Amino acid sequence: MRAGRPPSAGVAPDAAARPLSLRHRGEALAAGLAFALFGLLPLASASALGGGLARLLGPRLPLSNRARANLRLAMPELSEREIARIVKGMWDNLGRVAAEYPHLRAIRVFAKDGPVETRGFEHMDRAVAAGRPMIIFSGHLANWEIGALAALEYGVSVIQIYRALNNPLVDRMIAKFRGSPGAFVEKGAEAARAAASALKSGRHLTLLADQKLNEGIAVPFFGRPAMTAPLLAALALRFECDLLPARVERKGRARFRLTVHPPLPLPKERDRNAAVAALTAAINQTLEGWIRERPSEWFWLHRRWGD
Repeated sequence: MRAGRPPSAGVAPDAAARPLSLRHRGEALAAGLAFALFGLLPLASASALGGGLARLLGPRLPLSNRARANLRLAMPELSEREIARIVKGMWDNLGRVAAEYPHLRAIRVFAKDGPVETRGFEHMDRAVAAGRPMIIFSGHLANWEIGALAALEYGVSVIQIYRALNNPLVDRMIAKFRGSPGAFVEKGAEAARAAASALKSGRHLTLLADQKLNEGIAVPFFGRPAMTAPLLAALALRFECDLLPARVERKGRARFRLTVHPPLPLPKERDRNAAVAALTAAINQTLEGWIRERPSEWFWLHRRWGD
């Protein structure tokens, strides 16, 4: 399937315009040095080093208390020992993701004997053959950048809604590592307009749907109300999209499995708000199922519930 080359990636104008502080510059210098080191190593070695360093240091950081609190909230059945194991594994995964960034453009998703095992791309083929727009969603699981790489190599023309990093300099580094896996649009009002325009013109949409949006709607996530962006569901209903869940899993040191699942059924409720809420809940339920299976591969540091 070839649906046209996606346009060049870039940093959203809002992200590029944010003022820089001394802290931003210091963080960027440290990140640049780390990326340079990881880039000198083979992918598997860089991933192992990044994971090892993060596994050693991360659980000792005060920030890890947020991950522990989130785990107690989401899965109260876990023992403190199990929580400690998950937090350690989470840091290992985050360290690996960071170390893998300088190698992103060298990863060939569909290469024979490459680092990525793929499944389920026939669901994308069916949508394209039928002329239906697609919204492909995932979460911050394993190396979440693999899905964007796959879209690039598969020839699907997409725009990707993303949340820019707080540090604009590091955000620019990450954009360069991505290469050109679609047009990146920062979350906000502009993203909604760009997404609707893209779907209307026959392009497709990808996004990570697991983060909190204060202006969103409250739908269940791990059995608790969680403010969630309704944009994905609203667009899927408006344009009658194939809403495809795409899951990334780690299969070893720097090896992955990317699975595109069958489209979620679109609700039949006549009330638009009820339909959006029902579909958003189904999206959260899908993500929750993946996270429960591999909790160490999710980003537990995010403030998903409460303030």
